[in-house]
Amino acid sequence: MSMKRTNVYADPDDLAIIKEAAKRRGISEAEIIRQGIHLAAMANRVWDEPLFSRTFEGPGRTRSKAEVRDTVADAVRRETDPGTAA
Repeated sequence: MSMKRTNVYADPDDLAIIKEAAKRRGISEAEIIRQGIHLAAMANRVWDEPLFSRTFEGPGRTRSKAEVRDTVADAVRRETDPGTAA
């Protein structure tokens, strides 16, 4: 993976925590900072598709845990084997 260098200002207390964690985990401080940047990037990403795009027909009441599990399992089966009857 290619990397690009950048400079950031960081709180000295945060840097001390990173330094301690890097030593304890046996990895570089830079790796911990890269992981933090990745987490921040993913937390602020705008996705092209909604997270939940499927809808399920329901009886108009809150379904039980077992009913939800069965409904999802049925939907997955239909998606993986379109010839399966509902």
